Amino acid sequence: MSPSSYQTLVDRCWRRSGSLLYRPNQRDACCPHYTIRLDSGRFRPTRDQRQTINRFNKYVIGDVYAKEAARLYPKSREQVRKRDTEFDLVERIHEAESVSLRQPPEPAHAFTATLEPDDFTEEKFRVFENYQQIVHQESPSSISREGFRRFLCSSTLKREKYTAPDGRERQLGSFHHCYRLDGQLVAIGVLDLLPDCVSAVYFLYHESIHKFSPGKLGALREIALAIEGGYRWWYPGFYIHTCPKMRYKIDFSPQQILDPNTLEWVNLTPDIVKKFDDHGYLDFERNEEDVVKTVSSTEEAIPIETEDREEASDGDDTESDEGASLFNSNMPGIPSVEEMNLVDLDHIAVRISRGYCYAGDLFEWHGESIGNEGSAKAMVAELVAAVGPDFTRSLCLDFKRS
Repeated sequence: MSPSSYQTLVDRCWRRSGSLLYRPNQRDACCPHYTIRLDSGRFRPTRDQRQTINRFNKYVIGDVYAKEAARLYPKSREQVRKRDTEFDLVERIHEAESVSLRQPPEPAHAFTATLEPDDFTEEKFRVFENYQQIVHQESPSSISREGFRRFLCSSTLKREKYTAPDGRERQLGSFHHCYRLDGQLVAIGVLDLLPDCVSAVYFLYHESIHKFSPGKLGALREIALAIEGGYRWWYPGFYIHTCPKMRYKIDFSPQQILDPNTLEWVNLTPDIVKKFDDHGYLDFERNEEDVVKTVSSTEEAIPIETEDREEASDGDDTESDEGASLFNSNMPGIPSVEEMNLVDLDHIAVRISRGYCYAGDLFEWHGESIGNEGSAKAMVAELVAAVGPDFTRSLCLDFKRS
């Protein structure tokens, strides 16, 4: 799948887990999942978040290096004043990285953070194994290399280069953001880099760095990546208000929340958060000042302590809807049968053994009703309704693949 296609799906309440794409039914779920995003250009870290970065940087650099470097490479009064009065997130994030430090002298520790392909390695698996055992209290027998590979490695998103309208080139696709301390891999942020966002999939770390609030550090580094890479938005994954482990996500602001019914972005204000306390599924009351039309990344942006940053599983909190029509599911944001009758389903591409053909020609469904549940036309209509009618030109159906 192309990153741009997945961006479209993410903005319609979809997410991925490994190679599986899914969209929850917020209206019928006991724990509704909401898509949220942060505008990195408007982000201002809190005092606690600034202290988290400074504390880790101080550990990496060490007092001896700090004193000696200040003597060897003195800063001007203006540089000192600026650093004392301004907090540049991107600058501070990279401050303690080995490539940023002037040497000699040697810092107390060597720290690197690199974007790498989301391939499986034994080094990565060892961090995953430690994280699952220590943080999630999983038994060693339940943790497998195949499970790690399937869940967090080798996604179906293509890795590619993208040149934005402003001329800047961005990396797109699925990556592992690998953090190494003194040569040892200590944390991994699993990321999907999409045309308009840095989308966080999962974050895991070794127990040896727990005291440095690695989950919070990872989130701040991802926001910094959104700023310097020109992605603008940071998507921390689904927000589930009733899940305490998810609360850290709204500690970063300003954020917007996707209304699953209208698929419009709404400012995540304290009033909206308060409403979550009184509702399961929240029907947003949209005021003029709250509704935000989707803003292109080409437009100019206005210049935790929970360490478990993972995608919560959907769980079995509702009865199975298997076999029921999507149009009768009460899922928000799904077009009606009447609306789908206006969509051209006939010219959706279908892969066959020798090339491609149109769905209407293959199934000969001309004149057939979408309301005929179980028919080929009804099933294709449900798929298009779920991913969005605008997605039809990007679809190619392949019924032979398992």
